[in-house]
Amino acid sequence: MEDLRINTADFVVRERYLGAIFHRNDEGVGHSSPLTPHVSLSSSSPLTPNLSPVSKRYILIDEIQEIEGWERAVASFLADGLGDVVISGSNASLLSSELATLISGRYVEIPVYPLTFREFLTFRKNKKDKKDKKDRRDGADIAAVRTAYTDTEVDKEIATPTPTSAETDTSAETDTETEFKNYLRYGGLPGIHQLPFNDEVIFSYLNSILNTVLYKDVITRHKIRDASIFDKLVRYLFDNVGNITTAKKVADYFKSQRSRTSVDTILNYINYVEASLLIDKAPRYDIKGKRLLEFFDKVFLNDIGLRHGLIGYRERDINGLLENIVFKELQARGYKMSIGVIDQMEIDFIAEKQNDRKYVQVCYSLGSEAAIEREFGNLEKIKDNYEKIVISMDRFFPAERNGIIHRYVIDFLLGR
Repeated sequence: MEDLRINTADFVVRERYLGAIFHRNDEGVGHSSPLTPHVSLSSSSPLTPNLSPVSKRYILIDEIQEIEGWERAVASFLADGLGDVVISGSNASLLSSELATLISGRYVEIPVYPLTFREFLTFRKNKKDKKDKKDRRDGADIAAVRTAYTDTEVDKEIATPTPTSAETDTSAETDTETEFKNYLRYGGLPGIHQLPFNDEVIFSYLNSILNTVLYKDVITRHKIRDASIFDKLVRYLFDNVGNITTAKKVADYFKSQRSRTSVDTILNYINYVEASLLIDKAPRYDIKGKRLLEFFDKVFLNDIGLRHGLIGYRERDINGLLENIVFKELQARGYKMSIGVIDQMEIDFIAEKQNDRKYVQVCYSLGSEAAIEREFGNLEKIKDNYEKIVISMDRFFPAERNGIIHRYVIDFLLGR
């Protein structure tokens, strides 16, 4: 960070330097067309800036997918030794095709996810701390102009009981559960923490983000002519979070709504939405046959708040929302996700990372014997020794049943 701070002193010079490179063709003639590969610059080039001698230099480029021909330019920055290049963008194919060939073995990809619940709590705590500091400052100002307490006020202050440890713990648990409801409702985009926590404000903000992604990153880029069909597809995907989704199933749904479109078109549209990082698809894995199944992927959202900005929050969808949250949590922990199938029964998630594997079932409630048998029974069919977990909203369910662990969803998300 210190190196980065020092380098900001050269920001204006760098900006002009990179601007010159971004508008330079192979003959070295400046022009205003999209970015083309720049020529290799020697230390004597008139475009080379007089940068201060620091140990490390960084070139940071955001939303790089908007620049035509950026792959070769990035590769040439590295070849010329201009510094470390940090690129970011909102497209899943950012590091595919040409760039992977040009800088193979010389880059590290860092996926960026919405906030986990633990991170969400940190943002909420920071916001609350700022409010408390302001309240304390306001209180101090009031106290400064107050001449004295009356005897009655002092007696009241002395008589105020101090909360016990148990009361404090209970209050903290209640606060955490309240924030989890907020997380379920509003999702994990950091920008929402700059806004009042109410549906009208946050859902409007989330919907504006979604519209920007859909119309700028998808409809315009891919020249989609029938935007109404595309909009219906997005609504269908968002409404079926955690459900098996196929292009044929979507096409049949459109047919039932008297909107005809081909399976190929639906398939392309789903791929566009996935490439824009709005959704993830989890493949199905045959546990006994030890092979990935080719069809019937499940769709999950990268942020559930965007769903509620589009179609509203519905309590009846709680099972799918909990699955989505657990899916993203495990993904953020570095696990590769798939859906398990054994004897025609489904295992919600197989989470794999290096030599680690977990089988995970997620449900809202284990309040009936049928629910307990379904969630635990499916896991009991798996005969290997990897960890098996059932996650639910039941705080006081036994911690273990026949060797299978139960976790309260909030404890799981907080790593407790």
